[in-house]
Amino acid sequence: MQRTIERYSMYTKEIPTHKLEMDQHMQHLMIETENMFKKIEFLEVSKRKLLGQGLGSCSVEELQEIGSQLEQSLKNIRARKAQLFKEQTQQQKVKERMLLEDNKQLCERCVGSRKSWQEQLTQQRNAINDSAQNNQCSEVVTELSIGLPQNR
Repeated sequence: MQRTIERYSMYTKEIPTHKLEMDQHMQHLMIETENMFKKIEFLEVSKRKLLGQGLGSCSVEELQEIGSQLEQSLKNIRARKAQLFKEQTQQQKVKERMLLEDNKQLCERCVGSRKSWQEQLTQQRNAINDSAQNNQCSEVVTELSIGLPQNR
């Protein structure tokens, strides 16, 4: 029984310290939340200024700072754009080399096919010429007559 009472006492003593820790943690979170809201507001104001909105209240120094930020951003954008164009150009050159190689191979095939086609055509012409010459030498004269056959 004494042990049970001791455990109960320990448990009840831990609760207040746990509650204190929770309160401190909640205060820390509230401070962090407030800081985050301030940062968000600052970023929104900066965004509006960079977009050219609400510049009426800006001093000359602020306007110069905004101008230099915009120039730096523009330099970064142009550098990225140039890099992308360079990469695309390289890819297109590789593709061009591949297509030229494919074209060369197809031309070689075509020339080979053309030669064999021309050889076949020449052989066919020669065969036709040979048969025409043979036909000229062995012409047979035939007569067509209507009626009864006559003796000759």
